[in-house]
Amino acid sequence: MGPLAANEIISQDTNLIFAFLIGIGFGFVLEGAGFSSSRKLAGVFYGYDTVVLKVFFTAGITAMIGLLFFSLFGWIDLSLIYINPTFLYSAIAGGVIMGAGFILGGFCPGTSFCAASIGKIDALVFIGGLLIGILIFGEGYALWEGFYNAKFLGIPKISESLGLKDGLMALIIVLVAFAMFWVGEWAEKKFPREEY
Repeated sequence: MGPLAANEIISQDTNLIFAFLIGIGFGFVLEGAGFSSSRKLAGVFYGYDTVVLKVFFTAGITAMIGLLFFSLFGWIDLSLIYINPTFLYSAIAGGVIMGAGFILGGFCPGTSFCAASIGKIDALVFIGGLLIGILIFGEGYALWEGFYNAKFLGIPKISESLGLKDGLMALIIVLVAFAMFWVGEWAEKKFPREEY
């Protein structure tokens, strides 16, 4: 959970407790926003319901702006925040596989657990497929290890790649978010769907 454990401000055990509580809170918010409905989740791909787009974009820009201000006030050292390294080919393949699964099944891994927690059978089937995929990946790792680790790009930041300051990049992302919100509203009017 951030740099608190890394700086030994909290113990690893406390870190896990915080992660567990944050996870429960996140699931509660997802359920409250209707993310346990596969129709609502798939709606973003078909244009009739863009709540998923709006919620996740809002969460992303809120976290981004919060981190920028925390860094500005010296409350957090951004260099201590772990960022997953980028392996281009496996990231693209993973995105295609997850995107296809999302469109076909109507869930992503997180929302499938959210829906399963309220007893949705289709979500349980989706989780079963997820576990089978994890098993196949883990047991067959030696077969695709080269592909998985190919095209290592380090830990690039979009702002650094474009030669922009973090604050300017944040402003651009906020403007893109507003544009996407507008497109989402337009799509919902253009492709209405009966209530579900």
